[in-house]
Order: sequence, then C-alpha cells, then structure tokens
Amino acid sequence: MDARHPRPVNSDVGTASDGSRAAEARRHRFLTEPRGLRGLLSASQLVTGELDLEKLLRRIAESAVTLVDARYGALGVIDSEGRLERFIHVGMPQDVVDRIGDLPRGRGILGAVIESSGPMRLNDLSADSRSVGFPEHHPPMRTFLGVPIKVGGQAYGHLYLTDRANGPFTDDDEDLATALAATAATAITNARLYDQARRAQRISAALSNTTAGLLESVQSDAFTVLVENAAALTGADRAYLVTPIPDDTRLRIAAVRGEGEERLHGMTIPRTDSVVTRAIDGERGISAPGTDPPPPLGAKDQRGSTLAVPLTVSGRTVGALGLTRGEESSRFVSGDLTMVSEFAVEAGIAVALAQARAGQQRLELMEDRARTARDLHDHVIQRLFSTGLGLQALASTIPSHAEILEEHIGAIDAAIADIRTAIFTLQTRGPSQGARQRILDVVTEHGSQFPTAPRVALSGPIDLIVTGQLIEDVIAAIRESLVNVSRHAEADDVEVAVAATSADVTVTVSDDGVGLSAPPGRPSGTANLSERAAAYGGTFSLQTGPSGGTCARWYAPVSTGMSE
Repeated sequence: MDARHPRPVNSDVGTASDGSRAAEARRHRFLTEPRGLRGLLSASQLVTGELDLEKLLRRIAESAVTLVDARYGALGVIDSEGRLERFIHVGMPQDVVDRIGDLPRGRGILGAVIESSGPMRLNDLSADSRSVGFPEHHPPMRTFLGVPIKVGGQAYGHLYLTDRANGPFTDDDEDLATALAATAATAITNARLYDQARRAQRISAALSNTTAGLLESVQSDAFTVLVENAAALTGADRAYLVTPIPDDTRLRIAAVRGEGEERLHGMTIPRTDSVVTRAIDGERGISAPGTDPPPPLGAKDQRGSTLAVPLTVSGRTVGALGLTRGEESSRFVSGDLTMVSEFAVEAGIAVALAQARAGQQRLELMEDRARTARDLHDHVIQRLFSTGLGLQALASTIPSHAEILEEHIGAIDAAIADIRTAIFTLQTRGPSQGARQRILDVVTEHGSQFPTAPRVALSGPIDLIVTGQLIEDVIAAIRESLVNVSRHAEADDVEVAVAATSADVTVTVSDDGVGLSAPPGRPSGTANLSERAAAYGGTFSLQTGPSGGTCARWYAPVSTGMSE
C-alpha cells in the first residue's frame, strides 16, 4: 500500500515537518530576541514599577513602541461615552505636534479601533475605507496596529502603533502588544487605586483648610475661601464662583482667584450656553476644546480647558464652581471632575455651617444692639435731658453765667440728637444689604489687614443713588484700593470716603503710607478700576496725598441711568 501512495504520504510528512520547523523557529525567536519574550518582560517591569497614573500612561506608550519597533505610538484613554479623553503620543517631535494643533478626537481608524473589541492590523492606513486622512502638518504613516486595554472587563483605552521598522506588523507583534496591554491593565488598576487614595487625602486637606478659613472669622468671605482651596486642589490657573443675579439674565462672578482676578471680581457676564452656565442648572462637566462654548471670561479660556460643578448649599444650588487651565497646561479629565465634585459637595456643607454660624452671630449682634438702644434711650438720654433742664434752671438764677451755660446746654442737645441718630441706626440695621451697609461690610472685611481699622466717611443719598451694577463697581473700587494699600503702602492710617449726589458718586481711599513707588498709570490692578469708571464716563486717579501717602479717587456720573 505504501508503494501505491508514495506522493500523498511523503507530501503530508513534508508539510507537517515544514510547519513544525516554522513554529519552532517562531517560538525560538519569541524566546530569545529582544523584541520577543525578553522585551515583553522588560517592558512589563517598567510598566508595573510606576504608580503615578500620568507617568504610567506615557511609560506604557513608550514601552509598546520599543517592544514592536514602531516609529510612532500613542495611548488613547476613552471616557464613559466612548470618546477620546486623553491622547498620549510618542515619537513625534513637539514642534510638529504644535503645528498640527488639536489632538485626535477618535474618528476614522482610531474610532474603528474604539468600536472594535479586539486588535486591528493594517498594512496601509490610507488604503482603508474607514480612514479620514491626516490633518495638515501630520507626518505620513503607513502600517498600523491597534490593541485595546481593558480594565475590569471594561474598555479603558487603546494602544496605537504605526510605521514598524521592518515592514508590516506581524502576528508576534500583535501578541506582544496584547500581552503588554494586559499587564498595563493591571498596572493601571493599581495606579488608579493609588490615585484614589491620594485624591481622598488631597480632598480631605482642602476641606480642612476650607473649614478652618470659613470659621476663622465672622468676616470671612465664604466663596473666596472656597475658590482659593479649589484652585490649590486642582492646580488650576483660575478658580471662580459664578452666581445668578435675581430677576436678571446675567451672572455675577462672586469670587475669583488666579489669573485676572482683579479684573474679573464682581464682573457680570451674559448667561450664554457654556459648561459653567450648565453647572448652575445642576449639570457638571468639562469643556470639549473646539466644540463646547467657553465661558466669556477671556480669550485664554477659549483655548484651554474648563471644568464646572454646581455648588449646593442647604439643598439649593447657589452657583457654579468653575476652574480653568490655559492651553499650555494639561486638560481636565474625568478624575479631576470627580475630585472637584466631591470637594464641592463637602464644601457646600461647610459653607452652610459657616452661614448658620454667621447668622447666629448676626442675631446675637442685633439683640445686643437692640438692648443697647433701649439702654441709651431709657437711661442715657433721660439723664442728659435732666442735666440740661438743671443747667437751664441754673442759668435763670445766675444771669452772669447764662451765656456759658447756654453753650453747655446746646452741647447736651447736640449729644442727645447724636444719640437718637445712633439709636435709630441700631434699631434699623438688619440683614438688608443697602449700599451703606455693603460699604461698611467690605471695609470691615479688610480692616484686619491694617494696624488700626480704616475710618469711613459716608455722605449724601448713597442708598438711593448707588444701586444695581453701580454698587458692585463701588464695592470693587473700595476692595481693590484697600488690597493695594495693604500690599504696597505700609500704612498705619487709612480712610475710605464715599460721597453721593443726584448726579455722581465719588470713592476716595487715602493712606499715610510710603506713597507711589511707580508713576501713576502703571500696569496693575488699577487698570481694572479705570475700566470700571470709564464704563460710566468717569475717571480713576492714583496720586500722592496732600500730606504724603497715596490717594485713590474713583469717580462716576450717574445721570446716564447706568446705576439701574
């Protein structure tokens, strides 16, 4: 029988032998070559030895490029909706990256890899029907290998490798990249757990600082304390709190820290659709560069990344906490959003407690004022009145001293009038926020920065004239002037004067400090005061005072109706 079927038998044996030798050669290469098992073990060691998530992701991409001898590589992280959230690239010069502009958004071949559940190999990217081409200045790429990274059974991201050094990617390359992706998934899990622990620690520290700042003084500005710690928590270039204005379509920047804070504090902005305005409606989010409308705070925000979450106090959304990073900084990611959301929830509770404490203190102060007013009326005024009657009787019996006694009687009458004015003020000063009260509050807020509390002089119909946006600008002028004095003047004596007429309002902040260190008009926060005054057709000046020191004068006419 062997003699009748020699070719089939010999052919089968030869095929089996050739296949066995090919498989054996492949196993040998895999075990011995640097790009085989040895390379995989080396890459795995590099990957598993890193706990910082950002550094780990870059290390995974770099190890994959080395492992399969690719020219370019990247690791794309996807969000919960399957869109590219981060794109860490390797091998492309930075100047080329800068010329390309925005990073990929997950369309074309990258989108096909995201939609698939397994590896993808292509010998020619441009020949594939799913390709959408490359943007301008992008280097040419031909061969391609994409491998998913799954964490806990869910897609976390993908490895993208292009332009293998010696021809198309092979089965070995695919196996190596897949094995590295599995190792990377374990490393990412560990790094995320470590990152969660660090995040919890940072949130705890930020909340401790926030609570301490809120309880430090009854004059603490709760929102300012909150944004300061939010900025420190995230490393944001700017943090701010935006609150709605009742019965208005505009929003007010209630507190801001970071780039442009002097210009932005107290500013009102239109309520256009953006990630910040949506947060006021309860929707937290991160801006998508190039597609999501930016908040109208400045040109830099249009090119950077913005994160916003609602701030809820006592069950009511009072505003939106916004954070921005410039285009030169890393973009916000979902982990940042989670961290800021957790911080905002706890910070809202802290603000509510601080407000309750401040409310209790105000109630106690009002009760104390009412008691003082009663005592002044029932005891002090009655005694002064009795003394005045006695002096009048004495003047009638001693005519030679009548003139001097009348002077004393007039002084007592004036003192009684002053006391009655004080009683009226004590009885009527409540939680309302008229212009006079707000001016006193902002001076008191900054008074602790000086050796002695600033003197305040208020004249004219301030509560009637200084209303609407005008009071916001007046408060901003006082606040910024006091901040400048505390930072630069080394003053012991400070006076704040606000005078209003039916036609204008003037704010004057003078001190006895070291005077101007640079010519007036120097670029600083005072440019903001000039802009605010110019909006009304007014002026701002910063000059040396008559007796030395500095005198800041902010003037605005109100006849135009802009105070409404």
